Amino acid sequence: MSGQNEPSSTKIPMNNGGAIPALGFGTLIPDPAVTISATKDALEAGFRHFDAAERYRNEREVGQALQEGLTAGGLAREAIFVTTKLWNTNHRPERVEPAFEASLNRLRLSYLDLYLIHTPFAFQPGDDQDPRDQNGNVLYDRDVTLLDTWRAMETLVDHGRCRAIGLSDITLDKLKPIYESARIKPAVVQVESHPYLPETELLEFCKQTGIVFLAFAPLGHGAKPGPLEDPVITKIAERERKTSAQVLLAWAIRRGTAVLTTPKSAARAKENFGISPLPEDAFDEINRIQTRQRLNPVVSTGVPGFIPKAATHGK
Repeated sequence: MSGQNEPSSTKIPMNNGGAIPALGFGTLIPDPAVTISATKDALEAGFRHFDAAERYRNEREVGQALQEGLTAGGLAREAIFVTTKLWNTNHRPERVEPAFEASLNRLRLSYLDLYLIHTPFAFQPGDDQDPRDQNGNVLYDRDVTLLDTWRAMETLVDHGRCRAIGLSDITLDKLKPIYESARIKPAVVQVESHPYLPETELLEFCKQTGIVFLAFAPLGHGAKPGPLEDPVITKIAERERKTSAQVLLAWAIRRGTAVLTTPKSAARAKENFGISPLPEDAFDEINRIQTRQRLNPVVSTGVPGFIPKAATHGK
């Protein structure tokens, strides 16, 4: 791992021979104008890892911001690492490549650094991203397996415009059979993780198999009380003269994980990017936190808990 003294410049080696910047910018932002401004601010602050998704319905805005930001900063496409995700309604193998191409087109990119299966749940295929029956129950697609979808993802890598593939919102028991059967092994697994949900067993499996563990909601996604307000975190922040957010991000990177954060202003982007190494005693204190809480129930249903209801009807 490089950049050990500066968490913001740390890169984690991937099993495809590349590397992923440990500190990433997540683009789950419901407002289109804020998506553009926040993405450009993050790029200017130093972020080089950007995480998008078809389901967020703002890939066009992310693509616009990245193109304008790269041009303004005199940066090449190769300077950034871009991820997006296959949504649940596109799990059937014949739908995977068209969904990938559509995302690539919206992002205005010629290749993707990483493409993730957004959740291990297949929904009824079609244009409705949130298919429900008359009683409001999710319509799942029982005619496709996760392995079927993974095989189609592998083909994308074969075709050369997708550098690496992985999975999101997956539990260890669902990851293991995919890992064992995969011709192209998952490069990254993206899951909710913070001191209240350390996912230690999954992290150990990822370290043993060379998969990058990528944490989302590292600050608790606004939950109150949550990790940001935890007395252990606030005391360390005061002692280290850092914000609670900076402490939580530094903890994640010290664990050997990559991490996503979504600052929506230039000042917050600079704050979140300006993290320092976490002293060992502080790291140990955080690891001793006993609170356990999952904030997003997506791993049980495939329905993301953080996407605002208004966004489901799109633009």
